[in-house]
Amino acid sequence: MAAKVPYSMTAYWSDGYRQDCSGFVSMAWKLPANEWTGSLGTVADRITKEELQPGDILLFHNASDPQKGSHVVIFGGWTDGTRTAYTAYEQTPPHTRKLDTPYAYWSNSAQYLPYRYKGVAASGAGKAGAAGTGQAPPGAAGPASHGVAGYPGRAMFRPGADNPYVTRLGRQLVRKGFGTYYTRGPGPRWGEADRRGVQAFQRAQGWRGGAADGYPGPETWRRLFS
Repeated sequence: MAAKVPYSMTAYWSDGYRQDCSGFVSMAWKLPANEWTGSLGTVADRITKEELQPGDILLFHNASDPQKGSHVVIFGGWTDGTRTAYTAYEQTPPHTRKLDTPYAYWSNSAQYLPYRYKGVAASGAGKAGAAGTGQAPPGAAGPASHGVAGYPGRAMFRPGADNPYVTRLGRQLVRKGFGTYYTRGPGPRWGEADRRGVQAFQRAQGWRGGAADGYPGPETWRRLFS
């Protein structure tokens, strides 16, 4: 938000995400690619107004003319107990903004539908955990817990880690086509580019929630090097 990224449907920010409304959501949800208003619904589940929590979205996709009116905002929480207004985070001309907004939006209000990212897992009764930190949703495939030959252990891939296994991992991500987050070649120090590359690979396996947290477990390692 502080960067006030200029709005553009064709430009990409330094993190690789497009500078429009759906690119903003793709960034916030840490999606492996830039989605658009016509595809965000495929990575999210419809919810009700009563179920809205910060981090969910309100999406309007105009299928007949996608560039006319289509928009998406991130729900930041209700402004009061009446639930008639909420804090919206959005990428809109001229730049990113945070604004108290009438439900569901200023225009085409009836067309905006609430969604929750499928990567958000249940954490306790009726509560949602942060994407990538909880358990995978029921029925979602997840990494196995068994040992894998050559896998050095999770401790090698944590903030502050500096070892040749990180370099080896990064080079394999590049070979597999998941090296787009590196601004320079992979190196021995674990960083956000490594984590995002691993997360993109994990999501490509169909994993969600804690199964796609960006930290390589034994099954991630096995599949990556197979």
